[in-house]
Amino acid sequence: MIRPTTLEDSAAILALAVSSGLFPADATEEVAGVLAGSLDGSLGPDHVWVTDDDGGPVGVAYYAPERMADGTWNLYMIAVHPNRQRQGRGAALVRHVEQALAARGVRILLVETSGLASFERTRTFYRSLGYEEEARIREFYKSGDDKVVFRKSLAVAMP
Repeated sequence: MIRPTTLEDSAAILALAVSSGLFPADATEEVAGVLAGSLDGSLGPDHVWVTDDDGGPVGVAYYAPERMADGTWNLYMIAVHPNRQRQGRGAALVRHVEQALAARGVRILLVETSGLASFERTRTFYRSLGYEEEARIREFYKSGDDKVVFRKSLAVAMP
């Protein structure tokens, strides 16, 4: 069941960010700050966290609008617990985000990830959902680690 994230989910979401390999255990302060700011409304109404709940959070997605752009949003984070990966949960979270944004008239959803070989599975995942590689910024994260930006149009073709 995909539902809005609540304050009570915070500890589980941070643990999920670590267990999924997105962040090392000592680097979750920024995630905690964004999560808290989103849930208390201080970041504005358009910072959205949703949770895949199966007796507790097993997946999470966070998305927000791109500043200074009209109808462009970013999927900043998606994580699924390692024991629940490869069950369609990540795809369901992404589809949920896409549908929510399309209903709001959002035109484009962007996702960024690493260009390291260890992230090939992640890049394949986005391609399988219809995302296209839009940009690659060489050595963005660190020497040898490119930033890869994927793009998907959410605009519905008019008959």
